[in-house]
Amino acid sequence: MGKTSEAVEEGVSIASSAARLAVRNHILVQTISRGEPFVVEDIAGYAREMLENLAQEQDTAASLAKKQRKKAWGRFSDPDGTHDYRDRDTRNLRKRQRQYARVAARLREVAADGDAVRELVEEARDAAWGDVEANLQRRLRVEGMTADSYPDYAQLRSARMQALRLVDLPRLAAHQRHIGASDADVEAEAPDAEAAQR
Repeated sequence: MGKTSEAVEEGVSIASSAARLAVRNHILVQTISRGEPFVVEDIAGYAREMLENLAQEQDTAASLAKKQRKKAWGRFSDPDGTHDYRDRDTRNLRKRQRQYARVAARLREVAADGDAVRELVEEARDAAWGDVEANLQRRLRVEGMTADSYPDYAQLRSARMQALRLVDLPRLAAHQRHIGASDADVEAEAPDAEAAQR
């Protein structure tokens, strides 16, 4: 596999991961936050939309690379910055343009493939369930912690109390001082305002 093919596959892999993450978040919001049922067809439609959006981003990047290549053609002076391209960069910019275009085409192929979209949705659903499961286990572990059932309870309690004394209480005191200072500023300005009205 050549470098261009590898770059395209890497681009497709990154975009697919981004789509899977977006679909996972969508599933969490729809089913947990809003209490809607998990309907594969609806989620698949959202997944296709995400893949199309990502393909559009790749098209935009390809267009930008083409514009940069045209602008760089025939310029032989020293560049002023990282994206100030010159004639010697045109070959690399053409290569990038083709890679972006190929990634966009591959993403559209995935979006049109019902099996690939269903697989993406299933992977996103599994990831969403993994998040929910880990969150529940964490909460149950903390809420179910007692001195009898957890051998390090006393040590952890001591650490929590120390964090309360060293972090939370000073932060609360600073917040209260800030609020108190704001109230004092308002009270100090009040007589001046009254004097100005006289």
